[in-house]
Formats: sequence, structure tokens, C-alpha cells
Amino acid sequence: MNVQTVIFNKQELSGDFVLSKLIDINPDLIVLAGFLLKFPEHIIQEFPNKIINIHPALLPKYGGKGMYGNHVHQAVMDNKETETGITIHFVNEHYDEGGIIFQKSVSITDCSCIEDISKKVHQLEQEFFPLIIDQLLSTNSN
Repeated sequence: MNVQTVIFNKQELSGDFVLSKLIDINPDLIVLAGFLLKFPEHIIQEFPNKIINIHPALLPKYGGKGMYGNHVHQAVMDNKETETGITIHFVNEHYDEGGIIFQKSVSITDCSCIEDISKKVHQLEQEFFPLIIDQLLSTNSN
């Protein structure tokens, strides 16, 4: 599909390598698909409201450092929630605290394990993340 790719390590992310590549590319949107590292502030400052991520819960619940994947689903189950969902949000200098762009919930009253919850959340992610990305790109191009 002729998508430009840049491979980098953790050190290059925290240094200037990734920032300089992004400045050269000048992207309309930077999409982190479940990115687990804290994104560097110097990149966030250079691209305000252009970096998004997806979280497997309805923020602000179950967000923050260490809250990802099955850790989130286990916490949701342990707290006997009746619903969970996804949150697509802007990335800021704090884990999972950027402005919320979109949320979608799903009932989990029929889920008996975290794998059941995970399947429902993945379905939401696959359905809605591409749509929201398209909407944001359309908005940015106008």
C-alpha cells in the first residue's frame, strides 16, 4: 500500500530521531494503536491535538500507567462492571488523560471471563477506530 515506515527503538523515541522524522513527514495525524510507552512530551508539544491513541475501557475509569490489555479487563471484571468499551483520545503528557474524541460502550453482563470481555472490546476497536481516524483526517483536510 506504499505506506512510509520508520522503525525506531525506545532510545530514539525519547531522543530527537523520531521527532525529526515526524517533522520531515509533517503528518496530518499520528495514530498510536495501543501504544504502551509514555509518549515523549517534546513530540506532543510539536504536534498538539494530532496524536491519538485507543484505550480498552471507558476513560477515565481504568486508565493510567499499567492499565492496558488484560490488566484493564481484569479490573473491569473484578469491579463487577456491567459495561465496558473503548475510548479514542488525544495524547497528552499524562497516561490516558488527553481529551476524549470518541467512546463506545458494550454490555458485558454475559461475559464470564476476561477473554469474553477482550473479544467484545476488540470488536469495538476494529469497527470504530478506522472510522474515527477517517473522520479526523477529513476534518484536518478541510
